[in-house]
Amino acid sequence: MLAGYLGFEAYAPWHAWGTVARVASEPTGDRPISGDGHTYLLVGSDSREDLTPAERKRLGTGSDPGRRTDTIIVVHVPSGDGKSTLISIPRDSYLPIPGHGHNKVNAAFAIGGPVLLVETLEQATGLRIDGYLEIGFGGFSRVVDALGGVDICVKFDMVDPKANINLKKGCQTLSGPQALGFVRSRYTDPRGDIGRAERQRQFLGAIMKKAAQPATVLNPVSWWRTTHAAVAGLIIGEDTSLLDAGRVALTLRGVSSGDTLSLVVPLKDTNATTAAGSSVLWDDAAAGQLFTMLRNGDPLESPPAGTDGKPSG
Repeated sequence: MLAGYLGFEAYAPWHAWGTVARVASEPTGDRPISGDGHTYLLVGSDSREDLTPAERKRLGTGSDPGRRTDTIIVVHVPSGDGKSTLISIPRDSYLPIPGHGHNKVNAAFAIGGPVLLVETLEQATGLRIDGYLEIGFGGFSRVVDALGGVDICVKFDMVDPKANINLKKGCQTLSGPQALGFVRSRYTDPRGDIGRAERQRQFLGAIMKKAAQPATVLNPVSWWRTTHAAVAGLIIGEDTSLLDAGRVALTLRGVSSGDTLSLVVPLKDTNATTAAGSSVLWDDAAAGQLFTMLRNGDPLESPPAGTDGKPSG
């Protein structure tokens, strides 16, 4: 009996993993050399492709075609001492895009999909990206619903028709549609995309905390439902393994406990006028120092200066 139960516990995520969609994500040509630990790119897209008409209406997502990046997070897992790290990359970051001049970083995804986005960020950070994970609108909502909601402390009233939410300040349990609106909303936050990136990291930590609770893991029905909901809207790089996904999941889980550092790439200006319109400029010196520390395996035990999302300029 016990052996069969433990076998099922292991089989559920393995079976779910076998259904995941895969996509090319590794650039060709010159790439940064591998540094310390493992580095992954976690992307949240606004794809509606996996949503039924009824789900689109329930979630208030509209029906725009294609996929765009709503969330870009570099996940670094060190090999030795130091905390794992989540680093949000604002989607309006003005960066050189290989072969396409300078533009906002989400344009790299629009032009060349995961491959060009990975190449752009490898060039900007000097970190070699070892794996790619992308989740769409439907994935966010289905996982939350499979878990019976997720506990989030909302820092201020959020009324945003474009994100389909009306939330009051305070700690509460959000449903799938509410959680999706919480991570999508950008017009209710006084910090704009920087505040939204912080909420996205907060949400990812909360959802992994809920998924790891005994009530989820030890209940066969709940465990099967959760593991399969988690991959329903997931797209991974062709060479991204289940072990890679596990490292990312553990890093996300550490946000709630403080075992993971939750940062924003150091910024110089969040409203710079560029050829691409209003854009975000990095603090190149501070960002370079941060990425060098990660590449060299220098322990990060507290947030480095400039990684709180406040511009230095």
